[in-house]
Amino acid sequence: MAVRIVTDSSCDLTADEAEHLGVDIVPLTIRFGDKEFTDRVDLSVDEFYRRLNEAAELPETAAPAPGAFEQVFRRASENGADAVVCINLSSDLSATIQSAQNAARAIADTIDVRVVDSRSITSGLGSQVAAAAEAARDGATADDIAAMVESLSHRTRVIAALDTLENLKKGGRIGGAQALLGNLLSIKPLIDVSSGKVEEAGKARTRKKALRWLADRLLEEPAVERLSVCHGEATDLDEFLDLLAPRYSRDEIRVGLIGAVIGTHGGPRVMGVTWQQPAGT
Repeated sequence: MAVRIVTDSSCDLTADEAEHLGVDIVPLTIRFGDKEFTDRVDLSVDEFYRRLNEAAELPETAAPAPGAFEQVFRRASENGADAVVCINLSSDLSATIQSAQNAARAIADTIDVRVVDSRSITSGLGSQVAAAAEAARDGATADDIAAMVESLSHRTRVIAALDTLENLKKGGRIGGAQALLGNLLSIKPLIDVSSGKVEEAGKARTRKKALRWLADRLLEEPAVERLSVCHGEATDLDEFLDLLAPRYSRDEIRVGLIGAVIGTHGGPRVMGVTWQQPAGT
């Protein structure tokens, strides 16, 4: 491909998906106490949740160094790419995109790199990356791909039901959901990250009602594209998919685990839905 697509590990694409799409993923780091792990390299999703359940303190995440992006950009050039489009985790939630931008400037004399803010997370970001990779495979230019992703960034929706706000609060990413802090024990927080920031979407008294809200919010949309259900090892995944069954069969939905980067802040058992609004709606 003349244009190579690069992203970061918050996209939550699996290794097989990334390989199939021809996408390069730059990992963030996860720190449990004094132990630091490279996401997806020496910390699998399963191992992350095991450690999360056992940890006395919540983990922390750190953006990749610019050098990590620069290495991937250089490799793309060496492998014959004319340009790179790098699509990253929302700039309102992480410094990751700043690292990518610094790397792009450092390598500007070697290869043309476009860095695009997805304004999204997890499979919302992943869906934009997949669309970009498919366009690159079809021969689209870097200009066309960057413009397409910019459009998708405004049409990508991310909503979720949290089992707890504790992770968001301690991780400092609570943003507009601050008002939900009133009584953490008696509610299941509902959040909307469609703007690239964490915003309050509502609250439910029980997990069952929270999942019902998620399903109803999706089902009120007349049409969606690239629908995905993402979760943090939620044991009630099948029950949630059953709520969507009146309109969406399971083979129409990409189901994936939320990885360590977003799982650190979303917490265990988080259930999320992401999709893209059709163009023109």
